[in-house]
Amino acid sequence: MNITQDKVVELEYTLTVDGEVIDQSEGGEPLVYLHGHSNIIPGLERALEGKGAGDALQVTVAPEDGYGERDEDSVEDLSREDFEDDVEVGATYYAQSEDGSVIPFTVLAVDGETVQVDFNPPLAGMTLNFDVKVLSVRDATAEELDHGHAHAEGDHHHD
Repeated sequence: MNITQDKVVELEYTLTVDGEVIDQSEGGEPLVYLHGHSNIIPGLERALEGKGAGDALQVTVAPEDGYGERDEDSVEDLSREDFEDDVEVGATYYAQSEDGSVIPFTVLAVDGETVQVDFNPPLAGMTLNFDVKVLSVRDATAEELDHGHAHAEGDHHHD
């Protein structure tokens, strides 16, 4: 069975940026995703199309197919009083937008009462190198299609 729209794919991966490992699946805990539902970044999803269990591939994803280019307009100054406790440079915090969605941001600098923050994703503007091995491919269940994501085995459903 090959990876096509609405298949549930199980894979092991390692993500490196400039030769440094940024992220990887844990041994025995593969990444499981529903193909064709934007559950993973577009460049990786496209590269996996048509592959099957046992296939191993190396995928280089340009920023525009990954987390986007860096947008310097997404660097903003916030007031120190917007933060409840100590502000740590390099740490990720979460803001709530007007529509209620949560937006992660990274603190770049603290200068007196001003906190410079970056709303770009941490991997924005970076070329991502994935080393991927496809472990299994199966048809999605009706419930998975309804929810738009894969359910791990033994995953109890949210009512």
